[in-house]
Amino acid sequence: MPGPTARTLGWCLHLLVLGLLGLAAARAVAGGGPRAGAVVAVAVAAGLGYAAGPLLARRVRAQAGAGGSRRAAIWWLAAVCAAWLALLTLSPDGVWVAFPLYFLQLHLLPRRAALVAVPATACAAVAAFAAHRGGFTVAMALGPVLGAAVAVAVVWGYQALYRESEQRRRLIEELTATRADLAAAQHTAGVLAERERLAREIHDTLAQGFSSIQLLLTAAERALPGRPTSAADYLGQARQAAVDNLAEARRFIAALTSPTLDGTTLAGALERLCATTSARHPVTAGLLVTGTPERLPTAHEVALLRVVQSALANTVQHADAGTVDVTLGYRGDAVTVDVVDDGTGFDPDALRAPDPVGGGYGLSAMRARMTALGGTLTVRSVPGEGTALAARLPRPAPEARP
Repeated sequence: MPGPTARTLGWCLHLLVLGLLGLAAARAVAGGGPRAGAVVAVAVAAGLGYAAGPLLARRVRAQAGAGGSRRAAIWWLAAVCAAWLALLTLSPDGVWVAFPLYFLQLHLLPRRAALVAVPATACAAVAAFAAHRGGFTVAMALGPVLGAAVAVAVVWGYQALYRESEQRRRLIEELTATRADLAAAQHTAGVLAERERLAREIHDTLAQGFSSIQLLLTAAERALPGRPTSAADYLGQARQAAVDNLAEARRFIAALTSPTLDGTTLAGALERLCATTSARHPVTAGLLVTGTPERLPTAHEVALLRVVQSALANTVQHADAGTVDVTLGYRGDAVTVDVVDDGTGFDPDALRAPDPVGGGYGLSAMRARMTALGGTLTVRSVPGEGTALAARLPRPAPEARP
């Protein structure tokens, strides 16, 4: 569908053709020559034939499509040119109609055919005008020739601008489609990243709490019925673990930061975590702080806390250790956390893939936390000789610290 500019130019061309035909008829009537009636009749016929073209084009386009419309337009142009030649033989004023005919030929005909039709039309106009004047001069050829040159320049320039506009339009459509695809990809990546983050949070909070409750209830079951006092202690600890886990779940759902860090420092949260682990499980956990403690961004402190929390849970569940030492170190360019136990150890190369039943998400979750903040996680273990886990985060710039 043509745009507003093309429709405006089309209407201007229609008015120009009909106006020039009307001018030729009016001059013939005003001159009162013997051919005045024939000139008027041919001009009216040419005007009616020209006016019928757009109407016929719509009907043919609807019935035969673009190919049939192009063929019908060429036949219509041939009829208009024939009427123009008839007018040109009767009146020299018909020469002015050649100018809009140039535009029609350039618009409707293929480029090669148009380059033949336009010079032929100009030659016919010059020859007929010279015949009516009884002689040929250079001035007679200037008007039709210059008109043909202007028409070619205008039409080709417009076509070049139209092609460039179409290229830009297609480019904008491609950019729009690419932007939509990129937005969808970013949305998908964001969803996956959020799922991974939620999986880490659930593993390091709710899942570890449920595991602790399970271990305490198992210990209470073993203590019954011979040691009811010990069983009651285990049940109390399990109840407290359930209370803490419920608090974690509520704060997690509310999208707040780690409750263990509320109102305390990272060192204080780790000390409380070690004390809770020692009180609930048959393992002695201790904390050592080296360097000068300082506040870190919340994301860094939460990541380090979750790593220690997951490491202690793995020690309790799998290592059968008697002691576990946690060291929080503030170095010149990094903050480190080391968790070392004297348990059974394992072969890091023989770890099974994580699965929903057997678990195994702890190390991958810890490593993902460190990687997300530009840090590293190293695990060294030998069967029968314990396990050492080292987490390292680069110290943030001073302006990024709280």
